Amino acid sequence: MKEIRLKDIILQNIFVVSKQPVLFRDLLESNCLFNEGMLVDPAKLNFKFRYAKTYLVYAIFCAIILGFLILITHHLFTRLDFHLSIISAVIVTAAVFIGFDMFKIWARKAVSKELIKRAWAIHFPYFSYEKYSTKVEMIYNEAIKNEIPKKDLEKYVLERLIAQSKDDI
Repeated sequence: MKEIRLKDIILQNIFVVSKQPVLFRDLLESNCLFNEGMLVDPAKLNFKFRYAKTYLVYAIFCAIILGFLILITHHLFTRLDFHLSIISAVIVTAAVFIGFDMFKIWARKAVSKELIKRAWAIHFPYFSYEKYSTKVEMIYNEAIKNEIPKKDLEKYVLERLIAQSKDDI
């Protein structure tokens, strides 16, 4: 039985993922960008944000966290100088807005990794993502340097990958 995690529920609700398959070249480019720690273009992996639900999920998350912090600190701040309350309110407000951008980046990276793995299973069924993603990245960068045409790219990458995997054995 598959374990349902909060992360999966959040990602399913804040993104729309197309049923269209990820193209081979888009997978290679996305894998390369993801391995370099960059954000992947959502159009390459066929997904987009549902902004209303993203705001809602983040608002619920903030309400829970802030509610807990208010319960803990309310008594303390009623006894302290009100200037500290104003300063802390400004800091918390800034943290909420900065946190939303960080939340979006986290979600985007998480869904990108999931979609790359899903597309990987289609295009490279006999090569595990964890073991071969960096090797495919190097082969793809080499193909770009050698100006391999789009129509020959899949054949080039697979031949090089098979040759490298034989060397590993």
